[in-house]
Amino acid sequence: QVQLVESGGGLAQAGGSLRLSCAASGRTFSNYVMGWFRQAPGKEREFVAAVSWSGSSTLYADSVKGRFTISRDNAKNTVYLQMNSLKPEDTAVYYCAAGASWYGRDSNARSLYNYWGQGTQVTVSS
Repeated sequence: QVQLVESGGGLAQAGGSLRLSCAASGRTFSNYVMGWFRQAPGKEREFVAAVSWSGSSTLYADSVKGRFTISRDNAKNTVYLQMNSLKPEDTAVYYCAAGASWYGRDSNARSLYNYWGQGTQVTVSS
């Protein structure tokens, strides 16, 4: 119903930047809350950031607040994650996700998201 494809991952040095993109297709993109999650080896998938359907509201994990910025362009069916001041602990596979409802500060649970991309690897060297 919704296909999500991430891109923009790669290798960065600590303190550097990367911009991830998530292109959506299949259903009306603007109807969905969009989020980013990440998963490091041996760890559970964790919330990174989310943006409401209008783009007017955002939510960030404390670990990335002030460094990462989530945004969306509904006309392009694309969600972005600008990652600045990268740290080695940011190394993970990053997943784009789409959900039906915005719950403000509670929009950080994996169970709220119905569709997932295949992920893109981000590696940050020290």
